[in-house]
Amino acid sequence: MNYDVIIVGTGPGGYVAAIRASQLGLKVAVIEKESLGGICLNWGCIPTKALLKSANVFEYINHAADYGITVKDAKHDFGAVVKRSRDVAEGMSGGVKFLMKKNKIEVIEGTGKVLAGKKVAVTDDKGKTTEYSAESIIIATGARSRELPNLPQDGKNIIGYRQAMTLDKQPKKLVVVGSGAIGVEFAYFYNAMGTEVTVVEYMPNIVPVEDVDVSKQLEKSFKKQGIKVMTNSSVEKVDVTSKGCSVTVKTKKGEEKIECDVVLSAVGIVANLENIGLEEVGIATDKGKILVNENYQTNIPGYYAIGDCTPGAALAHVASAEGIICVESIAGENPDALDYGNIPGCTYCSPEVSSVGMTEAQAKEAGYEVKIGKFPFSASGKASAAGHKDGFVKLIFDAKYGELLGGHMIGSNVTEMVAELVAVRKLETTGHDIIKTVHPHPTMSEAVMEAAAAAYDEVIHL
Repeated sequence: MNYDVIIVGTGPGGYVAAIRASQLGLKVAVIEKESLGGICLNWGCIPTKALLKSANVFEYINHAADYGITVKDAKHDFGAVVKRSRDVAEGMSGGVKFLMKKNKIEVIEGTGKVLAGKKVAVTDDKGKTTEYSAESIIIATGARSRELPNLPQDGKNIIGYRQAMTLDKQPKKLVVVGSGAIGVEFAYFYNAMGTEVTVVEYMPNIVPVEDVDVSKQLEKSFKKQGIKVMTNSSVEKVDVTSKGCSVTVKTKKGEEKIECDVVLSAVGIVANLENIGLEEVGIATDKGKILVNENYQTNIPGYYAIGDCTPGAALAHVASAEGIICVESIAGENPDALDYGNIPGCTYCSPEVSSVGMTEAQAKEAGYEVKIGKFPFSASGKASAAGHKDGFVKLIFDAKYGELLGGHMIGSNVTEMVAELVAVRKLETTGHDIIKTVHPHPTMSEAVMEAAAAAYDEVIHL
């Protein structure tokens, strides 16, 4: 069976690439060994947001008195919360199935392995192997939870993100190792549901890729919520006992033992490169990633790779953008290369975190003279009315030309606000342009305009 494009993996990189390729008139097949939508739809972005929404609702109910509303004996059903999350994921995966059918994309179920000669071997669940060929083959196999030697995941006592979404019983005490997006989102979820949570982070600040002011604010908010945060600390070992886990944490003051029911390892991800035929075909890799050019072609003509198995940021929206550029290039469209310096990052704990571009430290290290504007949500009418005054918007401008070098937000719904800053950077809009762009009142987004004004000593509401 010959195709124009075969895509191995149907995460947000693979299925989006397949649809765009079909729109461009190419004959497309996708190979999936588990569920359409990949990790994002089934075990990542979507189901975690469903869990977090349940936590938000429960938190609102527990603080209803702050809004003049009395609610008595509010309880949650942990099993029902998990079931809702799984139902949402299944619904989204069903939506991808519909999109495949709508766009006349053939779905081949099984485990794919690339072969020389622009072929892919697919082994189904009964062990039968069939070979398919295409002019172009795109590898979009994604990634999985990284395991540390001293934190071997057993799926019960020491778990990864997949098990964290589907625990049969809510733990009374949880230790989260790592404070990236996955770690802090689950820390917030379980704490809001009533679990005693401790976050252990090796770096000096939690969410260490973010601007340091954002990291400090999130740590402050977490501690206010009752989450214990241990920075400059590392988990040395975990002893599994009949009662749960005994976690040995190395801190600057010495070793400390923490007793808990479950340890969540959230120390990053590792690309799925094993047993997919890379060595046999001769596809080059480096540091556990497939090497590609700006159009995502590997060193072997006709073979491409996108998403988490390549060196770019491991984000769903990055994989989707890469997939579109890849197939447009295959179709001869000559797309622009992706600007990796203008990729938004979002973390959906509470308060939410979002950012794009350089941190203050990165901008100064790059040699820029900067103007910095910061506007706290405590001065925002909408934030006050909503009862969400934690956080701020911080904007970093090049003092010479007014270019927005970076934007950093922490607060309620800021993941919905960051797209404005991405567009501003894409269009090379200046700080003064933002100030003169009328923002609606009362909204959280006014803080963007006010932060820009603060950078130029024109702020009104501070």
